[in-house]
Amino acid sequence: MAKKRRLAPEDWADAALEALAEGGLAAVAVEPIATRLGATKGSFYWHFANRDALVQAALRRWAELHTETIITGLADVADPVRRLHELFGVVFGRDVGNRAEFELLAHANDPMVGPVLAEVTTRRVGFLVECFLEMGHPAAAARHRGVLAYTTYVGLVQAQRASGGELLPAADQAGYREFLRGVLAS
Repeated sequence: MAKKRRLAPEDWADAALEALAEGGLAAVAVEPIATRLGATKGSFYWHFANRDALVQAALRRWAELHTETIITGLADVADPVRRLHELFGVVFGRDVGNRAEFELLAHANDPMVGPVLAEVTTRRVGFLVECFLEMGHPAAAARHRGVLAYTTYVGLVQAQRASGGELLPAADQAGYREFLRGVLAS
């Protein structure tokens, strides 16, 4: 009989993030997640005091994986236009991250979710603004372009979700990213 591996807090946070992406904040429940992981509630309580602590861990995990890791991964791209192009390629291709994001946006008024969304939004727009500043745009124009780029992303992903994925088929995504990069980089 193979020995079960010991679960880490990240395993629970990842499973909670998947549950959130599939069913919203209400789907982050200890027993179903424990079943998904093949674990016991005792394992959960080894790592977390309660469900709120798990939700917080999932939110931190989401912010780390779907914001900081992406931004850090682009740090070595010296050309800001190329950096934006690569950013769009990464974010438009995500599945779980996008589904979780829109479930989180639906719960923006939740006292645990709202502050994390605000922090992530500020970080993402700030990154975009930095790119536009590096491209030589004045501060106000860089800010406008950063906000426009971010809201375009949020709107497109929401519309893609609302259309069941039909709005922007995979075959068209590269062309759309190229168009968007050209509009925002000009």
